[in-house]
Amino acid sequence: MTPYASPAKEATGFVTYSPAAKRRPGRIALRVLHYVVLILLIFVFIGPFLWMASISIRPSNESIYTFDLIPEAPTLEFYATTWTEYSLDRAFLNSLIVTVASVVSNVLLCSWAAYPLARMAFRGKQLVFLLILSTMMVPFQLYMIPLFLISLKLGLFDTLLGVIVPSTVGAFGIYLLRQYYQSIPKDLEEAARIDGAGEFQIWAKIMFPLTKPAVVTLAIFVFVQTWSSFLWPLIITNSEERYTLPVAVARLSGDFIGETQFTAAGSVIAVLPIIILFALLQRWFIGGMTMGSVKG
Repeated sequence: MTPYASPAKEATGFVTYSPAAKRRPGRIALRVLHYVVLILLIFVFIGPFLWMASISIRPSNESIYTFDLIPEAPTLEFYATTWTEYSLDRAFLNSLIVTVASVVSNVLLCSWAAYPLARMAFRGKQLVFLLILSTMMVPFQLYMIPLFLISLKLGLFDTLLGVIVPSTVGAFGIYLLRQYYQSIPKDLEEAARIDGAGEFQIWAKIMFPLTKPAVVTLAIFVFVQTWSSFLWPLIITNSEERYTLPVAVARLSGDFIGETQFTAAGSVIAVLPIIILFALLQRWFIGGMTMGSVKG
């Protein structure tokens, strides 16, 4: 019997195929197209980084416009020079301090603000929440000068604290954690209240540990935003000892206009921590973006 042939029609010499067999070539073609598109997207997104990494290890006497990703004589001299002789190590440490402080402060302050907005009942709660969300529509350039003047009066100019303070809490973090808190069943906190737990104990021992996916998502967003922030650190700092990594890398492009390898090496050093962080925490990131997203 011919595969997929109908037994009733075999005696007459006519062969019919099942609908599943007819759809199979179409499904295979669709899957092949799907993988081709994904491969093209991989090259689109990863290609520039690979090209930049390739330039950073090319010797000075080799052209940066060749299509070889791996040069004939790769070298790490540009990494060593930018790291030690041009204070990229100090800028890396400054960025690390600023980013870690911003991530920790955002996680705590946003969680403390989101918890009562999601789980407590008080007059004007919706109005407060709407006012917080409205700040997301105000561009940084609009309040950049008043923020700088306030920082001057507080003595925060040319200090790492001046870089950290404006990024200690954000409306997006409050919104994200509020949505996640609303997705947690109320039975858990009611059982804790019956056992005599206070609000802070409920938050610290029950609610906050359950928001780990959302907290990791917020941490990734704050890390990327703070680590790659350029405009505010450029405005508030004035000495090389206070420069963050993006400002120091931008300075490299001015000092080595004819040596693109220096700028490429500094850019790779600046981008690599973000890639590593996302690769390690991507499963928590995806869970935090999806959980609680349908809650109002």
